[in-house]
Amino acid sequence: MTRLYTIMAILLCSSMLFSCVGKKKYLAANRNIATLRMDSARLARQINEMENKVDQMEAANRSTTNELENTTAQLNQSQEEVEAQRRRLQQLQSLIDQQRRNTEALRKKISDALVNFGSNELSVSMKNGKVYVSMQESLLFPSGSATVNPRGKEALGTLAKALNQNPDITVEVEGHTDSIPISRTYKDNWDLSVARSTSIARILIKEYYVHPARITASGRGEFNPIATNSTPEGRQQNRRTEIILEPKLDELMQLIRESQ
Repeated sequence: MTRLYTIMAILLCSSMLFSCVGKKKYLAANRNIATLRMDSARLARQINEMENKVDQMEAANRSTTNELENTTAQLNQSQEEVEAQRRRLQQLQSLIDQQRRNTEALRKKISDALVNFGSNELSVSMKNGKVYVSMQESLLFPSGSATVNPRGKEALGTLAKALNQNPDITVEVEGHTDSIPISRTYKDNWDLSVARSTSIARILIKEYYVHPARITASGRGEFNPIATNSTPEGRQQNRRTEIILEPKLDELMQLIRESQ
């Protein structure tokens, strides 16, 4: 009997011992599971944060790519505009150079045509892209008169021949006087200068057949002198008629308007 109790006691103790060991393992296992769950949650948060960062970086990269593409397109457009402007400027400069050559050729042609008239009668020069034929009063008119004399008509006929060979040339006839007040026939020097310029324009049109649409007549009186009016020599230079010749600038002006 005693032996039976002993065996039962041993079995009970073993059972209790195994029960304690299993509970420790169970608790340890639960702790491990809890730790693993926390680690899993932490890793999940880290993965989510990294995915967000990747999305942000991709978005930033797309934005940068779009900005780069836009900047490249704008740069290409600007380069095209600069190149187009450069071509227009080259074309404009080419036209200006051609215009200068044409004007110089016109000056030479007019000078050659009027070679039989002395420097005390007229002069031919180029200024501001125009050809100036400056005829002295002594060549064209009696003092205080707007009636062209024979020698003056000869000069105008020679000039008209050159003008009719160059129909693209516009003609401005501009009368000038000295500052000595006029005392007969005309109200003042301005009136005389206008009468002289229109008289020359009529001769060019009616006698030498220069087209009237090409001609403008005006008078400047005493208000645009080229020398002093305080000496006889200076006043003589100021009593003049300038016939201003200018090649048409249609193509050049059109290009300038397009550039603007």
